[in-house]
Amino acid sequence: MNCRSSEITAESLYLRRREFLRSAAAATAGLALAPAVGCEAEPQAKPVSGPGKELADVVPGPFSSDEQPTPWKKASSYNNFYEFGTDKDDPSRRAGSLRTEPWSVAIEGEVSKPGLVPLEDLLRGRVLEERIYRLRCVEAWSMVIPWVGIPLGEALRAFEPTSQAKFVEFTTLYDPEQMPGQRRRVLAWPYVEGLRIDEAMHPLSLLAVGMYGRVLPNQNGAPIRLVVPWKYGFKSIKSIVRIRFTREQPINSWNRSAPQEYGFYANVNPEVDHPRWSQARERRIGDFRKRPTLPFNGYAEQVAGLYRGMDLRAQF
Repeated sequence: MNCRSSEITAESLYLRRREFLRSAAAATAGLALAPAVGCEAEPQAKPVSGPGKELADVVPGPFSSDEQPTPWKKASSYNNFYEFGTDKDDPSRRAGSLRTEPWSVAIEGEVSKPGLVPLEDLLRGRVLEERIYRLRCVEAWSMVIPWVGIPLGEALRAFEPTSQAKFVEFTTLYDPEQMPGQRRRVLAWPYVEGLRIDEAMHPLSLLAVGMYGRVLPNQNGAPIRLVVPWKYGFKSIKSIVRIRFTREQPINSWNRSAPQEYGFYANVNPEVDHPRWSQARERRIGDFRKRPTLPFNGYAEQVAGLYRGMDLRAQF
């Protein structure tokens, strides 16, 4: 595959990626935490909320918000990652058990070039972009994060999806030894998410390997996660180990668990309330005041056309 010189990741960055991942995994501090009283024992893990190794040769990406980013400390310590626990601070305290190297992603399904692809090869020859994106969770809170990654569509096209590929399914690592939250049947593990193929190919969709110019912390989805900024945060699956191209719409984990609350599309439609709370207003982490929730999380100009003719009150 030919590519322009401007699209090639600097050799120094490629060769140092393993160093970056080792540094991120080693960015721990403090004493191991004891299990909570009354809970089954968890493997002891050190906090991993500290900054990882800075990434080199990152270029500004398109579509960035001009809003003030959420402080690093909050973005790396207030997380939804049920594989490490259901409380917001569980991932930053417990995700030290996750081993992010070596890491490979299986490419399967309706695609001409399937295979098990090392993360280094997935990144090879691609420019790392920084994009400041808003990311919103269904609990009516949101963050603004400078993500570092590669366009999802660019990565997917390299595997040559066939004409039968209508959807893309993503799967998180399943390993209860590394991810102690998977020992509890909060969800049907492993975690699965999906996008329509045109959503996946949209230039806003990002495969993130870093944030704030640093290697992605474990609790934020290391070493590779999805960021779909116009959708609710649960669509942005973390620690991806499989990407499968399908003819049929995948059954994503939260839709399987609570179909009355979590639809496949998960678009931000302020007119549709969650059954247990309103979606009309949101609160940025670190702010006290709430603000109106914007359609498609503020990205309507870019993505509304994807859903022309759909009833987004019913297909939520």
